[in-house]
Amino acid sequence: MQDTHALALTFEVGGLPPVRTEALSAVTAGHRQATRVRALLRAAGTAAQRTGWTPPTGPVEIDLTLRCPPGHRTSDASTLLGGVCAVLAAKKRVSTIGLAHLGVLVAVALYTDDRQIRRLSYTEEPAAEYSYRVRVAETPTVV
Repeated sequence: MQDTHALALTFEVGGLPPVRTEALSAVTAGHRQATRVRALLRAAGTAAQRTGWTPPTGPVEIDLTLRCPPGHRTSDASTLLGGVCAVLAAKKRVSTIGLAHLGVLVAVALYTDDRQIRRLSYTEEPAAEYSYRVRVAETPTVV
């Protein structure tokens, strides 16, 4: 039987990504980033279902490409990467804050834990409208 497990997952999202600028988790009910969080979770969930993505347990790399009008970036690279990573990790550790408001989106996770991240990449491209591309990939374990 052939292994059809995807080693990388890439998907597009319209608008701006969620940002991490405070200690309060962006997945908390009523958070000001809620619309961005839902858009990211929907796009990630759709891409994962389409490709058969299974969250890896080993090392991962995450690439974020932001498209925005020149000179109109809204946040710095670290807050953008932090927001995207916080949303795409498994939500088991934040179960104490209550996640019922996310409905089925609570199950969307592209990796288990931030400790798996071995490489982060941020790129910015000029565009007329805001959008972004996320790529999550398994990285080989180096011995």
